[in-house]
Amino acid sequence: MPRPKGSKNKPKTVKTTVDFAAQIAEKQSAKEATTAEIASITANIDALKTDLKTKKAELKSIDKELARIEAKKIKAETKAAESAKKAEAEDVLKKLLASGVSADDILAKLK
Repeated sequence: MPRPKGSKNKPKTVKTTVDFAAQIAEKQSAKEATTAEIASITANIDALKTDLKTKKAELKSIDKELARIEAKKIKAETKAAESAKKAEAEDVLKKLLASGVSADDILAKLK
């Protein structure tokens, strides 16, 4: 039989008893805290989603109103340009009539 090697004077290690119940309780509390945190974040995300939805709806209505106002502005500018053109034509007509030009000559100039 071969002889054993190594020191015979090694200190004997005593196996420590592991407290599994404490570890389980610690992990359970960590799990519950994380679950609560996730629920809080999820609720916050849901609140932000609804806020985002209302803001998008508000933006959409503002865009519609802006387009409507721009259309009114263009219409008013067109109307003002037409009235200015009409006033100018009337001015020219009055000047021509005042200078003694006949109606046939005026019609020819307008065409």
